[in-house]
Amino acid sequence: MSNQNIFDNEIFFEGYSELRSREINANTMLEQPAMKELLPDLTNKSVLDLGCGCGHNCVEFVDSGAARVVGVDISEKMLEVAKKESSNEKIEYVNMSMTDISCLDGKFDLVYSSLAFHYIEDFEKLCKDIYSLVNNNGCLLFSQEHPLITATVDGKGHYNKDDNGKKISYTFSNYNEPGKRYVHWYVDGVTKYHRTFSATVNALAKAGFVIEKICEPQPKDWAMEKWPALYDEFIKPSFLIVKARKI
Repeated sequence: MSNQNIFDNEIFFEGYSELRSREINANTMLEQPAMKELLPDLTNKSVLDLGCGCGHNCVEFVDSGAARVVGVDISEKMLEVAKKESSNEKIEYVNMSMTDISCLDGKFDLVYSSLAFHYIEDFEKLCKDIYSLVNNNGCLLFSQEHPLITATVDGKGHYNKDDNGKKISYTFSNYNEPGKRYVHWYVDGVTKYHRTFSATVNALAKAGFVIEKICEPQPKDWAMEKWPALYDEFIKPSFLIVKARKI
């Protein structure tokens, strides 16, 4: 299983941080609104945030009533920012790969992850590890890059345009070929892992989870007014969001 830590690469970290600081970005305008709609009541609950980054969601969980939040991230740089900007007596930050979460103490009512699971090679093991950390009737809520995005081996899926330059379709390939994908994102050689939609759902079911909701988020009207490029989401989705429960 990979323990890639691209987020501690200085060039990548600076580029990623600049992207997330913009008011207009896909996380803020599309992924996070959809995730917030699916959050359970967190009053007096315990939350594990996998790939917590700079800890902004951890703070929001506390603001929503969570009694305990543990944020896990492999990036020391991200956690340095989290401890400065997103500290709270109810939040504990742990520098750890998601491949090692079976070492964590305690159980959680919610395991949450935003756009991190596509960096994990052995998704079946991750699901099993998460299942063992979730309280009965607790849930897992995560987002990842959509399999249509991760499919093409060279990372060069592309939009097709009509004679007027309007995007009308999206071309991808290699969908049923799971495995590593090397892409350029600020730096060369960023490693992601492609899984089919069915492989994702089947791994969750095999671990024992019951699927409650699957979402391929569509942009809200307010978001499209601010960022018309989000109309592309009606051609192909960028994200896959899954909410699952341990019965």
